Amino acid sequence: MSNSVAQNVRTFETHPEATVPAESPLAWSYHHSGRPGVSAKSCVVLRERAMLGHMILRGGAIVLDEAVRQVLGVGLPARPNGLTRDESGERSIQWLSPDEWLLIVPGGEEFALEAKLREALGDAHYAIVNVSGGQTLLELEGEKARELLMKSTPYDVHPDAFPVGKGVTTVFAKSNLILRRPDEQRWELVVRRSFADYLYRWLLDAGAEYAIGVEA
Repeated sequence: MSNSVAQNVRTFETHPEATVPAESPLAWSYHHSGRPGVSAKSCVVLRERAMLGHMILRGGAIVLDEAVRQVLGVGLPARPNGLTRDESGERSIQWLSPDEWLLIVPGGEEFALEAKLREALGDAHYAIVNVSGGQTLLELEGEKARELLMKSTPYDVHPDAFPVGKGVTTVFAKSNLILRRPDEQRWELVVRRSFADYLYRWLLDAGAEYAIGVEA
């Protein structure tokens, strides 16, 4: 892509100034299915990290790694299914396929970040797609979080097979999502907006025996 073409790429502001506030993919679910509170009995806690910036990066690993390091200060994961985060833990990059990565940043950063990445990539052959409006991120935490996952996905979530720093695309509750393990305590589910309500209700049902609570 030449610089002249890159300058004319259409970008979409996902957090515009508007009188109508944006709502998370689970806004209707909370109203319709409820939001059980977290109690002393809760062995699983569910929380949504809504309105984050989600971008798909595609292209050669070397040129993308250089651009991402220049802009974010952190490189692409070195291994398949790898997940890396910056020092703050607020920005992450996940390997999805040989030439595809998922970049998640705090909401509101993605628009400017995309422009900086395009500038850094220059004439390289690449694609950047902002998918923020089509996805949301759910977190599961608690002593029974892994047991809940075992009821929901055929993927092996034992620590030996799923260590910290791994992320995979997998079947989940007859649907599909991206399952990630950023640290010892938490699991992350990157969910498509169209499946968000279904998966939320599934998690409430599957987590009922663990007194699952939803943190606001």
